[in-house]
Amino acid sequence: MHTYISKSEQDTIQFAKNFASNLKKGDIVVLSGELGSGKTKFVQGVLEYFGLENEISSPTFTIVNEYSKQDIHIYHFDVYRLSDIDEFYAMGGEEYFDNGICLIEWGEMIESILPAHYTKITFHKNDENVEYRELIIDKK
Repeated sequence: MHTYISKSEQDTIQFAKNFASNLKKGDIVVLSGELGSGKTKFVQGVLEYFGLENEISSPTFTIVNEYSKQDIHIYHFDVYRLSDIDEFYAMGGEEYFDNGICLIEWGEMIESILPAHYTKITFHKNDENVEYRELIIDKK
């Protein structure tokens, strides 16, 4: 586990781009943290790394957005609105895990059904500086 201090939205995006350089098919990244803590900015950085920066939109109402470029498939989930894990199963959510890179906002809601290995990034706002975020990266 390690910690990264982001000092701006652009800093979070750059951190995500660097992080994305190590992502590959089958990787799962759980993004946890309160509203406005930087989860979607992180996803934006990952998409920018893969040349998909013009594609991003929040999946809040669709649960998952799919992005593809050549042989890279990225699945951006927002499971905040799911009532329970059964709803994730009903939409076939677990079928995405092996087919691309999965970025799951509010993923702590479905952690009990995730494969054994994934990365969890917890975003914390800073009370003293509204631009700062603490990102705690934990590989499971």
